[in-house]
Amino acid sequence: MSQAKYSEHVLPAREAPRRSASFSHRLRGAGTLARRAWRDAYVRRLVVWDAGCALVAAIVGYLAGFGAAHAWTAPASLGLVAALPAVWVLAMHTLRSYEQQFLWEGLEEFRRALFAAAMVLAGVAIVSWGLQLEIDRGFVVVALPLATALTVTQRQAQREWLRRQRAKGRFLQTTLLVGRPQGVAALHEQLLREAQYGYRVIGFCLPAGAPETFNGLPVLGGPADVVDVVRRYEVDTVAVLPSPELDGAALRRLGWDLEKTRADLLLAPAVTEIAGPRVRIRPVCGLSLLQMERPELRGVRRLVKTAFDRTCAALGILLLVPVLLGVAMSVKATSRGPVFFRQERVGRDGRIFPMIKFRSMEADAELLIEELAAANEGNGVLFKIRHDPRVTRVGRILRRYSLDELPQLFNVLRGDMSLVGPRPPLPSEVGRFGADMHRRFVVKPGLTGLWQVSGRSNLSWDDSVRIDIHYVENWSLLLDLMILWRTVGAVLRGDGAY
Repeated sequence: MSQAKYSEHVLPAREAPRRSASFSHRLRGAGTLARRAWRDAYVRRLVVWDAGCALVAAIVGYLAGFGAAHAWTAPASLGLVAALPAVWVLAMHTLRSYEQQFLWEGLEEFRRALFAAAMVLAGVAIVSWGLQLEIDRGFVVVALPLATALTVTQRQAQREWLRRQRAKGRFLQTTLLVGRPQGVAALHEQLLREAQYGYRVIGFCLPAGAPETFNGLPVLGGPADVVDVVRRYEVDTVAVLPSPELDGAALRRLGWDLEKTRADLLLAPAVTEIAGPRVRIRPVCGLSLLQMERPELRGVRRLVKTAFDRTCAALGILLLVPVLLGVAMSVKATSRGPVFFRQERVGRDGRIFPMIKFRSMEADAELLIEELAAANEGNGVLFKIRHDPRVTRVGRILRRYSLDELPQLFNVLRGDMSLVGPRPPLPSEVGRFGADMHRRFVVKPGLTGLWQVSGRSNLSWDDSVRIDIHYVENWSLLLDLMILWRTVGAVLRGDGAY
């Protein structure tokens, strides 16, 4: 396939160049090195912002420890204020939180940032004890936690900015997929679904006998042509899926050859849905094998999750009493029927429990399901209608901002639900679940979850299954905190809420 013909496949219509001799030069002029220039700028911006967060936290901690009346009168503490940004950035660098392989996606960046914060805290304690320094406790108690919170928050904000830029077509990395057609197609669809991560697939390398185009993109060669394709089109990333054509020896030689280019090599194992922290490279009999750790679903971690859920639910109920009362009065004043709607749902280990919501529909809504079956816009298992006539005027507002879900805090307090988890299904829906979907019952259902921050009712059934299983297989307290953070934005946008 000619380069000019290739450009029509991989570039938007407004960018597709005319068939001319200058196209090859322009393609290489905007090659891998130029496309990656933003990465170094992103890292430099992280360093500056991390230092700024530490400086702000140090000043606040100093004022909190000594009071405004005594501000700037303790040289030792002023030295701490000046030193904290440098120490903070050094700790982040030592824990490799600026390495590009950990940035932009996944939880590893935040995990390393938290470890770095813990290292600074331990270092301050050891130095103050060893040198007999009188460091004000107020400074330590306020400055270090505040620096941690500010650092994590600004890093998440940087990610959100990057996602918005990628939605505009900026900061993308050209990607070549290599493997068998079925696996390549599945990975391509996943990369299209998760476009915010910036992997722009330009074509495939498939075994002999493949057509000229596949899945809407050109087939640029076979597994043996990967290096030539990378050089010809200056590919940023090569993703290789398991295939007989690329066994251990062939992959090793491919890695050696790609070292002479600027392309990154990614190997996609059969367990692509398993998060990185659960996968370890383990030496066995002189071989490097992948060991898949058990999911964090039992023992102390589950107790920590339960304590976190119930504590936050109790605090949430206390803080939201005025909102709960206001919503209850609105529901009661605008339509006939009870304020609360109770419905049987299926929880952990398949146990049935009564889930509580503010009533957002007419009192006889469930009796009208059969009459409205023809208007169902759900994903094949869930019953959903975008403009459901059973929803009251107040109910539309409650659903738009998920206020009808607030009484489920009482379910969390009782232990029936968690703050974060898969969507609690109806017993009638469970009968239509496949075997994979039953995996969700090893954890409690959640008031919010990955489904809440990924589109809710806009999701297809396959996407819902994938998201629920991904959460169960990769649960961690840090993942819960990230989902809770993203829930705020999802609720304000109202995406998929109907």
